[in-house]
Amino acid sequence: MEIITGISSLRSRLRHESSIAFVPTMGGLHEGHLSLIRIAQQEADCVVASIFVNRLQFAPAEDFDQYPRTLADDCELLKAQGTHVLFAPGEKSLYPVRQEFMLEPPPIANTLEGEFRPGFFRGVATIVLKLFNIVQPHVAVFGKKDYQQLHIMRELVRQFNVPLEIIGGETVRASDNLALSSRNRYLSNEERVEALRLYRVLSQIKWEIENGNRNFRGLRQNAKEDLDAHGWKTDYIAVRQRDTLNPAREDDGDMVVLGAARLGKTRLIDNLEISV
Repeated sequence: MEIITGISSLRSRLRHESSIAFVPTMGGLHEGHLSLIRIAQQEADCVVASIFVNRLQFAPAEDFDQYPRTLADDCELLKAQGTHVLFAPGEKSLYPVRQEFMLEPPPIANTLEGEFRPGFFRGVATIVLKLFNIVQPHVAVFGKKDYQQLHIMRELVRQFNVPLEIIGGETVRASDNLALSSRNRYLSNEERVEALRLYRVLSQIKWEIENGNRNFRGLRQNAKEDLDAHGWKTDYIAVRQRDTLNPAREDDGDMVVLGAARLGKTRLIDNLEISV
């Protein structure tokens, strides 16, 4: 695996590749990220991963400085998985001057994650479009765990006529069904056990809807009360249309239930697709 830190060096390396699949990450890699690498390997001859902790998507009170930075370990994982190129730029490479041009995402970005993390998708969309311009992949792979992000990336590519395909990778879970996340390492042993509750309340909503319950408001409220009663601080529980992420209607078929909540100092998100 080649590790490249400079933009011009990366462009030179990739100039003659016939097909490129790209997996952008912020590091702190786990099996969920590696599953995206495996998808990428099925889609193109050259697999490029990136590691960059993007300051623009962190609010002032969020964990930018504490976010896991494990480059040496990440390199070993990517190399063992057969990644061809790792792009690991410094902040000055991607932001040589203050980033004043910012990509404004559509209104859906101000709901769900965007409501509780103002400016988050603005920062994500800006850095991803910048990375797309640098790598110029034919395919890019994002995980379904960040469901709203995946939706916004698809819209970005569609509305800007970017010539690449966005592929969504299924959420990878631990043996007890906790969604893998770089932030899981923040959890204490007791919190790690309790963390599974988010998956359980979302699973209950999925089961209820697939068995005919359309009282979305009641289902969301029951889930929130369960989480709050066990020490969580719930940001949202939402049932949305899968293709638009607009609020689900009673006659919808393909839906997704999404949740975000804080357990101690750790914010966890998860989602489950629903088909009826």
